[in-house]
Amino acid sequence: MKQNPSHRSVLLLHILVAVSLFSFCACKEEPVVEKKPPVVVNPEPDPEQYGTPYAGVPDPRDATIYQVNIRSFSDGRNFQGVTARLDSIRALGVNVIYLMPVYPVGTLKAINSPYCIKDYRSVNSEFGSLADLRALIDGAHSRGMAVILDWVANHTAWDNAWIGNPGWYVTNSSGTIQSPNGWNDVAQLNFANPDMRKAMIRAMKYWVLTANCDGFRCDYADGPPADFWKQALDSLRTIRSHNLLMLAEGTRANHFNAGFDYTFGFGFYGKLKSVFGAGQPATGIDELNNSEYTTAGTANRVVRYLTNHDVNSSDGTALDLFGGAKGSMAAFVVAAYMKGVPMLYNGQEVGTNYRLTFPFTGSTIRWNQNQPMVEEYKKIIALRNRSEAIRRGEWSSVSTADVCAFTKTGATETVLVVSNVRNSAGSLALPAALTAKTWKDAFSDIPVSLPAQLPLAAYEYRVFTTTHD
Repeated sequence: MKQNPSHRSVLLLHILVAVSLFSFCACKEEPVVEKKPPVVVNPEPDPEQYGTPYAGVPDPRDATIYQVNIRSFSDGRNFQGVTARLDSIRALGVNVIYLMPVYPVGTLKAINSPYCIKDYRSVNSEFGSLADLRALIDGAHSRGMAVILDWVANHTAWDNAWIGNPGWYVTNSSGTIQSPNGWNDVAQLNFANPDMRKAMIRAMKYWVLTANCDGFRCDYADGPPADFWKQALDSLRTIRSHNLLMLAEGTRANHFNAGFDYTFGFGFYGKLKSVFGAGQPATGIDELNNSEYTTAGTANRVVRYLTNHDVNSSDGTALDLFGGAKGSMAAFVVAAYMKGVPMLYNGQEVGTNYRLTFPFTGSTIRWNQNQPMVEEYKKIIALRNRSEAIRRGEWSSVSTADVCAFTKTGATETVLVVSNVRNSAGSLALPAALTAKTWKDAFSDIPVSLPAQLPLAAYEYRVFTTTHD
């Protein structure tokens, strides 16, 4: 049938409206795709893989970390001094060694800080050669220990070669490069610059391949933006031959989302210090434990410590802060068993009673002291290593103001941990549900009956186990 012009116009108008509506709806319903920074593919060939990638890297939940400050560790203050004591480190029950920065240190505007990096792809000759570093890592691997390197991503030395790259650093309105947080010895990198990001990630890959390391402890991880860490970690994990451990020295909620295995227990350390040193209630430790895991996945852990290179230098030794040898052991049991991954700082195991002060070129560790304390650390770590419930079990608190106490329940075992946080005798009222169970002393394997009121000596800790189906 022949249509007149007016009919054709109306029909055309209807078609145009229908098409517009369809297009509008289609646009509205199109899913939003989150943009992610690209994985870095090297424009240059990767270095050859040195050695054989280590197959024994532990599950993140099962690690016990040992921090090595190379400048303070031995009289030689070098890689060889660390290599010479690898058997002693392994005897503690440690399975991850964390080396403080191994890279050349800047001299321009510098204070000799090991965190003032002059060259991301070289070994500090102060410590030895690349061959010496490889020998250290090889030696650790042969003894069943992974090795992670300290990585300083936020800033560089003023005499780092990158300074000459326009746009790689944060500048003020007059173009002057800025320092972060008042740290005048270092220059703040600009993470809005994609070329700088790529160079940083390529440098991290370099050490995985060239030194055969097993991951990184990332210094001041709260500084660089989360999308940089996501980009870096995604890129590193394309190295399929390596099972990398990644530790963020930070507390930002998005670190786990970026791909880190661990964050740093700053808050836990502070709370332990206030409980043992300032008489605050032990129940505060429970609250901190919960808050540190609000964004964690099943396999994520918070690294917990009594001391490290920063707080040892600024606050004091573990003996100073936690009530001497007895108090520090009671605190370590809490840090190692509650719900985290324990980290020891070199010399902690021998009860080093003097500070290793920044920039760590003064005192070295006297290893021939306090052997009984070494044995106690071995005992505590050995139990953690053989107990699935301690490493991975569900945590439940039975703490009071003066006693930190909790259970860890795994598939076939429940562990009861009790630590008197006071330098005076006390006791813990135990729920009937616990006293009704059949227990053994976890260290001696001797059967024990738990009373309704468990007596505790000053800074005494007790650990008990019971099995179930």
